[in-house]
Amino acid sequence: MESVFLLIPVSVVLVFGIAFAFWRSVRGGQFDDLEGPGFRVLMDDDQPRKKEDPDLSDEQKG
Repeated sequence: MESVFLLIPVSVVLVFGIAFAFWRSVRGGQFDDLEGPGFRVLMDDDQPRKKEDPDLSDEQKG
């Protein structure tokens, strides 16, 4: 019975801590775009990167 007097306040504090962390993440925009990052991984660049011409010096590049 004595352990109940310890476990109930600890669990209430834990619930409030989790609720506070969830509230801060929602207010911070953590859950604004759930699908975008997953699609961004799958998107491919249409144009390959241009390689710099090794014959041009820094002065000629402009």
